Amino acid sequence: GKDQEDVVVPTSGGRYDVHLRARQRVAVYWEEEVSEVRRCTWFYKGDKDNKFIPYSESFSEELEEAYMIAVTLDEWKKKLESPNREVIILHNPKLMVHYHPVASSDDWVSTPTEQGRPRTVKRGVENIAVEIPSGEPLQIDHLVFVVHGIGPACDIRFRSIVQCVNDFRNVSLSMLQAHFKKAQEQQQVGRVEFLPVNWHSSLHSTGVDVDLERITLPSINRLRHFINDTILDVFFYNSSTYCQTIVDTVASEMNRLHQLFLQRNPQFKGGVSIAGHSLGSLILFDLLTNQKADPEEDEHRAQGSGTASSTGGIEEVKEILKKLELSEYCDVFEKEKMDRQALSLCTETNLKEMGIPLGPRMKILHYLSSKTEMKVTAKLWLHPQSPHNTSTGTNLSVPLSQVSANYPQLNYKPTIFFAFGSPIGMFLTVRGVKRIDPNYSLPTCKGFFNIFHPFDPVAYRIEPMIVPDLEFEPMLLPHHKGRKRMHLELKEGLTRMSVDLKNNLLGSLRVAWQSFTRAPVPALEAASTEAEAEAEAGTEKQPDTKPEEPPAAVKEETPLINVGRLNGGNRIDYVLQEKPIESFNEYLFALQGHLCYWESEDTVLLVLKEIYQTQGITLDQPLPGSQ
Repeated sequence: GKDQEDVVVPTSGGRYDVHLRARQRVAVYWEEEVSEVRRCTWFYKGDKDNKFIPYSESFSEELEEAYMIAVTLDEWKKKLESPNREVIILHNPKLMVHYHPVASSDDWVSTPTEQGRPRTVKRGVENIAVEIPSGEPLQIDHLVFVVHGIGPACDIRFRSIVQCVNDFRNVSLSMLQAHFKKAQEQQQVGRVEFLPVNWHSSLHSTGVDVDLERITLPSINRLRHFINDTILDVFFYNSSTYCQTIVDTVASEMNRLHQLFLQRNPQFKGGVSIAGHSLGSLILFDLLTNQKADPEEDEHRAQGSGTASSTGGIEEVKEILKKLELSEYCDVFEKEKMDRQALSLCTETNLKEMGIPLGPRMKILHYLSSKTEMKVTAKLWLHPQSPHNTSTGTNLSVPLSQVSANYPQLNYKPTIFFAFGSPIGMFLTVRGVKRIDPNYSLPTCKGFFNIFHPFDPVAYRIEPMIVPDLEFEPMLLPHHKGRKRMHLELKEGLTRMSVDLKNNLLGSLRVAWQSFTRAPVPALEAASTEAEAEAEAGTEKQPDTKPEEPPAAVKEETPLINVGRLNGGNRIDYVLQEKPIESFNEYLFALQGHLCYWESEDTVLLVLKEIYQTQGITLDQPLPGSQ
């Protein structure tokens, strides 16, 4: 009996445990109200109900007992009263009905009447059209932790992070079936597990809500309460006190979930990635930039950057000298094997020993000092140290408005970091980081994808901070069905058509104008003149025909753009395709644009594609426009 009491059955992919004896379903990874589990044998269904609803187990036992007596003695028309004092009549094995009382029972009406439209009563599950889901694949290939943004609600329907991540997981299962069918058939692919990370409740359980309530004005109560519960989370994160609470909560929760997941899945050998929505992505970015890589890895990275600078560094020094109009000294620097790193370490004495005159020396030293000042903010921010560890005693690790906090370490190295609708770029700019060093990568995470909807008012790009001198479009995320949305194709087609018409019209006008303005020539020179005119027209038309290629806005990607090492040399910014209805009014769909990621097939497919690519598994059919 004692063993039976402890029978626990994991359900829903191991995210819930069902305690059979207590008839309860308990969430494993997050806090959730315990739900009731019933062993169903008797059901009822009303006219307006679309499914059969089970009776309680105790009443089902009463119905079963009455039914067995009726069958054994062949005595029907049995009447039973439910716990709600409603009447159930067993007319015969195929006709059993449940009557509603017209009025609630009271002292004047002691028994409920049998009027009103009755419900159908059914015994057993035969012939009930219930689609019992086959369940999720047992094999888990990868684990992803998902961190929410501001407020307790994560989408337009005010649902929690748990419900939104459930949607994301369900979409991922359907995308796996649609795009990884071959790998599934060969049992290479199971599924990806997504687990929510909640920090909002911990922050607001510190007593800050009581303090805010005390100072909040009584007018427009609902709006003020909404602001206190959501918008203020941004200000809390910029406060050193509450920032510490937030980063501690996120890191400890991810470590706890990781440890619990490994305990429950001892066979798991896959990697771990992290995803953040809105402010959650900034929290994760700050955590990741403050992780400490292994000493061996640091050495390897230093060697990697050293080899890169030794091969391409000398050329970089030549470019600097050319910029400073000191090209005549290129041979001297090349002879001394001076790369960019060595140049930055040069003192005036070193340059003097190399035979560089005073004037050029001053130019080079001034250039190096100005570049160091420009980079110091980004470098110190991207490689922060504890303020107490600085030798000078000054707090150099917190430039401008960045919040000082002790960032905890994660127990694992994330494979990829996905940011959805992320304000990281804006926060870095506000903190005074003008540029991210192209050689910079997150200490423990090699992949970084910044995914956003074109109308998302909170999202900002990252790539222009790495390559500020070049204007280029973000990568357009291909539609999950393998083509562009029709309205975007139509828009691009019309753009191309208008460019073609414009070029043809300008070309015709130019030729006509030349024919009017050209001076008359003798007939004998006509042949040569025509040839010259054709050649002239050909050369003049060339610059006009060149723009017939689709403009930059229409092209899906600009090839050969080096966006640094933040995502291992691959593109970082990815933009979703807006839906046809959204293109009518971008302001109207701005809020929806920020909350659309949870059910976006295109977003989920990119996440799956990148995760499985690290395992050498690709899509059945590569999508057009994807990397």
